[in-house]
Amino acid sequence: MRKLPSGTLIEIFDTLDSTSAEARRRAEAGANGPVWILALRQTAGYGRRGRRWEQETGDFAGTLFFKPDAPMERWGELSFIVALALASAVDESIAEDKITLKWPNDVLIEGGKCAGILLENLGSHLSIGVGVNMVTAPDGMPYAVARLVDHVSPPPGPGAFAASLDGHFWTFYRQWKTAGFAPIRDAWLARAGGLGRTITVRLPNQELKGVFEGIDETGALVLRSEAGTRTIAAGDVFFSPQSQE
Repeated sequence: MRKLPSGTLIEIFDTLDSTSAEARRRAEAGANGPVWILALRQTAGYGRRGRRWEQETGDFAGTLFFKPDAPMERWGELSFIVALALASAVDESIAEDKITLKWPNDVLIEGGKCAGILLENLGSHLSIGVGVNMVTAPDGMPYAVARLVDHVSPPPGPGAFAASLDGHFWTFYRQWKTAGFAPIRDAWLARAGGLGRTITVRLPNQELKGVFEGIDETGALVLRSEAGTRTIAAGDVFFSPQSQE
């Protein structure tokens, strides 16, 4: 275990079932953060709605475990902060114009998903799980995928990438604490893929199609269709081929 310049600890394991599961165990044991929990290999990684997240040696799997200094009802805004931090960390390896953000919490390289984010409320603490396709990408997904090694070889190692991600995260976090969500929202929208174009949003019991108008002051997606404009708090976004830029 070592300490990053921000003061955040970082701990790297050879193998874990899941870095997010390890964060949950620490919360249950009364541990404190902030700490980055990294695994060189995960055996039971998972993403949103419990979906399996495949990760091989050389890919990045890490979870930030900490207690946000903000009301719990605002913790969801941190997904946009970590998305910006993640994009900024990837910027250090490849051209910024290749990277876009997809609502609610994906990072794309040239339209293919390279990274995902998972926030989990652990009571008094929060875990922010981050998975990045460094050297492999899953097969059979209903969307395009990407990996960093196709753009920079070799890709950064887990410790170096975590240090970069951590630095960017706390920079955006301090801005959020000082100025609120508005500048984070503006920065996220400046990197958003599909903005102003037709998208499909899958909800648990229906699919909606419309124009991606942006996100509101809470981070909910704003979708305009023939039926009117509505906000969506959670869902899966799919781009049409021309809607990724």
